[in-house]
Amino acid sequence: MNYNKKYLITYEGVRKLEAELEYLKTVRRNEIKEKIKVALTFGDLSENSEYDEVKTEQAFLEGRILQLESMLKNASVVDDVDVPNDSVSIGSVVELEDYELGENVEYHIVGSIEADPINYKISNESPVGSALIGKKKGDIIKVTAPSGINEFKILSVKRA
Repeated sequence: MNYNKKYLITYEGVRKLEAELEYLKTVRRNEIKEKIKVALTFGDLSENSEYDEVKTEQAFLEGRILQLESMLKNASVVDDVDVPNDSVSIGSVVELEDYELGENVEYHIVGSIEADPINYKISNESPVGSALIGKKKGDIIKVTAPSGINEFKILSVKRA
């Protein structure tokens, strides 16, 4: 992870990252602290697999905390009022007609750290997201994917 990279993020994304950070720093740290206390009671640390496991868990937790702090420190928040209604940008909700599948789909364009494709939040850096940036209602875009070229028509663009 590049700790100096600027991340574009929505206010909703900032709130989620802050909530995760708070949870990890308070609840998870205390849980791991208690696990360490219990593991220490199992005796010799050189042969204590429970202790080794909880120390590994602690290392991953501290790594995630550092990652979240870095992302928040380097976040550039996209203000809702700066999101145009007529062209696609981060913070836009875009309805597309997928010519290949013959159905409509709606995506929320977000920064890379907020991406959640299962919930139709796609990154501005993804193939579809980057092809959409700057486009307007009625535009047709072509996106190269592993399965071939997908074609979409933009049916609507609005703020989230």
